Amino acid sequence: MTELLKVSGAGNDFLVQLEPERDPTPDEVRAWCARGFAFGADGLFVLRRESLGLVRMEHWNADGGRAELCLNGTRCAARLAFELGWAGDEVTLATGAGPVTGRRGERPAEAAIEVPGPAAPPRALAPELAGRSHPGWLLRFGVPHFVLLAEDSLAGAPVAELGPELRRHPDVGPAGANVNWIRFPDRQTLEIRTFERGVEAETLACGTGILSALAVGLHLDLCDPTITARVLGGFALRATARPTAAGAATFTLAGDARYLGRLTLAPDATTPLPPPPRWS
Repeated sequence: MTELLKVSGAGNDFLVQLEPERDPTPDEVRAWCARGFAFGADGLFVLRRESLGLVRMEHWNADGGRAELCLNGTRCAARLAFELGWAGDEVTLATGAGPVTGRRGERPAEAAIEVPGPAAPPRALAPELAGRSHPGWLLRFGVPHFVLLAEDSLAGAPVAELGPELRRHPDVGPAGANVNWIRFPDRQTLEIRTFERGVEAETLACGTGILSALAVGLHLDLCDPTITARVLGGFALRATARPTAAGAATFTLAGDARYLGRLTLAPDATTPLPPPPRWS
């Protein structure tokens, strides 16, 4: 039997292993995260205590691939560190993208994280699909993101139609990118929908997507340094960019981070999944 925890950050949900004897295999991650076959999740992360207030975090997407950073997952990891007594009111999470600072949220079921801004400004990019260009902005916020500005309501954003193709487009790089459709209805509000690589579907929220959108909005002077981000899961997350003495910026993301409970996986949960059918 394998024990996991379940957490959710604004609808972005994850399975968690605490200090396992070994890391999960890609096949195990895929099986455990498969919705309808096991408990389902957008990804899985492993937490290990280094010392009081210092926790190492390793993250896998639902497809079994490693990811350097997932900010909603990191916020949930911070919430768990506080819940488990591994930290006081602040925790350092050692991630594949470097150290991230986590803090208790304003409410019990919330957490906040603070990360350095992108090393380079957003880069204009216009990938072509079927003879039509899709102008947007490419940047790396721990993981790569391609951000498109929507002129109208996000209700009609072609996330399912274009997300899989833009996510793998050669112009965004060999590793692919998360693809975000964003809109600023005013300077203090962001609306965002994200197709996430590794999940290979639209998710209810994406933390690195929100901060990437804030970076693009500031680059284009479309928003203020502090915004409320409204995501598909219905939650509102708070994001802020603060300049540093070195001329860069520190970004924070705060909001819903829920500890949902403990799960015990029976052997059937790791049974390999059948291939999808090929309809005639």
